[in-house]
Amino acid sequence: MHYSIRSLAISLALALAFPALAADTAAKSPSKSATKAAAKSAKKPAAKTAAKPEVAAATSGDFELAHNLSPEGEKALQDFVDRFNKDTSGNLKLVRLQKDDKPAGLNLVLRHEMTDVLNQSKYLMPLYQMMAKAGVKLDADGLSSDLMANVVDGKGRLVALPVLYATPVLFYNKNALRKAKLDPEQPPKTWFEMQGMLDKLQDAGYSCPYTSAWPVWVHIDNVSAVSGLPATSDKGQLDFNGLPQVKHVAMMATWTKANYFRLFGRRDEANQKFASGECAMITADSNKYIAFRDAKNVDLGVAPMPYHEDVYGGRKPSLADGASLWVGTGRSPAEYKQAAKFVSYMLTPENQISLVRAYGGLPMTAAARAAARSSVLKDDDEALQAAYVSLKGASAKASPTHHVSDVDAVRVIADEELELAWSDKKPSKAALDTAVSRGNEVLNAKPELKKAQPF
Repeated sequence: MHYSIRSLAISLALALAFPALAADTAAKSPSKSATKAAAKSAKKPAAKTAAKPEVAAATSGDFELAHNLSPEGEKALQDFVDRFNKDTSGNLKLVRLQKDDKPAGLNLVLRHEMTDVLNQSKYLMPLYQMMAKAGVKLDADGLSSDLMANVVDGKGRLVALPVLYATPVLFYNKNALRKAKLDPEQPPKTWFEMQGMLDKLQDAGYSCPYTSAWPVWVHIDNVSAVSGLPATSDKGQLDFNGLPQVKHVAMMATWTKANYFRLFGRRDEANQKFASGECAMITADSNKYIAFRDAKNVDLGVAPMPYHEDVYGGRKPSLADGASLWVGTGRSPAEYKQAAKFVSYMLTPENQISLVRAYGGLPMTAAARAAARSSVLKDDDEALQAAYVSLKGASAKASPTHHVSDVDAVRVIADEELELAWSDKKPSKAALDTAVSRGNEVLNAKPELKKAQPF
């Protein structure tokens, strides 16, 4: 089908989808002593005790940092911890973070593991409180405001450290754009502009012009934020079934029908499809630059996440989220002094740079961001700059913002309803209405999950 005909059909389908919705939207208001540990261990079967030697080691002086990173991520973190131990005569030890386990002394928690954090608040201590106990100054003002959501309390105090945060951006294969006779240095700025490019990529032989990782994080949380209509209310209720969100989901449904958009899973399954060269474009977290830059079949380009040009007031900031560092309770003063030392170590610009090199995340402080813009890191600068543009316009003072994708049960519900809409089994408005209703039932049954963070 020729572009003009296909685009006309898509535009007509979208136009017909919204008269009733507009009326419906107009009527709606905007919206933790070695003896006890040994005794406990003795009660367990021998096999289980042997399976967790790090716990016994921890009682003899080691302090644990628990995580659930991939093997590659774990190796990079182990290198960082080894350097910390060498530089500070520390004894920090990595252990695996198992679901429903009591938190370790330090815990690196991924975005989709936040449900466990919210459920275990009595075993966690706010970061600012731990640093005060250790007698170490914590300068929260030094952190970039766009990383503060979900890690500050109502008084602006830092309760966790946003260590490996990222924001969604658009990655594209410049080779694909060249093949489609498109300018590889001119990626789309808006979703509408992107539609025409996807048509040409399809005509150039791409069966997957566009895909997306973490669809709820990208297409619910971030599309809502960029459109100026947050996906949750101040009280933690879900609210992502307004006109901008429905319009976006409906557009994605027409893109699916036209074979412009392909969905490969609910998490990061799509990343490999882009890295292999199968898909020409992907929306994914900016830290995926590390994984994509050396892909054999990709001449990598990066751009800010697209926006809808017709939203009131223009493009709003995208959201930043990712792995954050949380403190467990019940540790000794000496252990907390080491934890505070580790936090301070992570906050130095040079060590943030090493984390950026390893993980591609956003530097936490202004000083580190300035260093990241230097020639030392110019090979990574493209992804960072695209991320900064996506985050542009963030308010000077961040407040806790609940993300739909942070609560796993709610994310799964939203994924289910998106899939129904995008497979033409349910109208987009009905799918989002159901997702909001079902999700709010989950949150109302477990009010602690409505919080952006546990304190």
